[in-house]
Parts: sequence; C-alpha cells; structure tokens
Amino acid sequence: MAAKRDRKLTHFDAGGRAHMVDVGAKARTRRVAIASGRIAMSPATFRLVIAGGAKKGDVLGVARIAAIQAAKRTAELIPLAHPIAISRVAVDFVPEAKRSSVKLLARVECRGPTGVEMEALTAAAVGLLTIYDMLKAVERGMTLHDLQLEEKRGGKSGAYRRTKSGMTHKHI
Repeated sequence: MAAKRDRKLTHFDAGGRAHMVDVGAKARTRRVAIASGRIAMSPATFRLVIAGGAKKGDVLGVARIAAIQAAKRTAELIPLAHPIAISRVAVDFVPEAKRSSVKLLARVECRGPTGVEMEALTAAAVGLLTIYDMLKAVERGMTLHDLQLEEKRGGKSGAYRRTKSGMTHKHI
C-alpha cells in the first residue's frame, strides 16, 4: 500500500499549482468505466416511479437522457477533466423495492489516451439528481447514496473492480 500513498497527484505541478495533465504521448486504448449511485425515497414515491405515474412523466427515461448528456459534458463541469470522444454511454436502473430506492449504473466507453471514470461518475450523479428533480414535488426528503466507481478498464494503471464488501481489487 505504500506505493499508492507515495504516488504524486497528477493534477498538480512541481510547484503545487493545478494544471491539466498532458495526455498527448499516452497510448490510445479502449477505456471503460462503470459508476453507480442510489436514490432512496418513501415506499409511496418508489411505487409512483415504478408505475410511471409521476406528474412530470417518465422519471427514469428523463434521468437516462440527463445522465448521457452529463457524461458528454463532463469536461465543462470538472475543471481539469479532458474533453473525451466518448463512443458509448449506457445507463441502467435497478429498482430496489426492499430499500424503496433506485440504483443507477452508468457505463462509459471510449478509445483514447485518458480514462472515462469522471464521465461515468458525472453521469451517475446527474442521473440521480434528475430523479430527485422530477420527484421533489412529491417528496423532498429523498437522499442520494453510494456514488462510486464500480469498475474501470484500459490504460497504464490497468483494471479495477469494487468488490461487494467495499474493498477494492486491481488487475481483474
């Protein structure tokens, strides 16, 4: 674990000033990242979402489009993120009836010199926020949880996958 702690933060120069990392010499490889998050709500609101009965319309359909748009616009939102030519964004929802929550999974892919972890995380966050926005007239007490990177592949640092216990494993 010492090697990880000793790694330098790439978004800072030798003088400690923030800068955009030069990825010009990095190999163009297939990059994949999957992020997830969850929004919890009351059982009544959950039933409304699943039944498609929200006043504003198809909550999950709108959230899917918002998540895709967010992935495409990540470089505009995260100051040091590179604009990336994304080749795919997929957004899935997993209803969790026992928890009265909806889990969102965002998968982003590209072929390029830098990863798409930020794009996947941004997609998941904005998708969840959109669900909140669509339902806030019904319930303001909803909570967002567990925004996290689930998996990444490609690039020099190799592969990463989160395990069910929350511990992480590299090189899958």
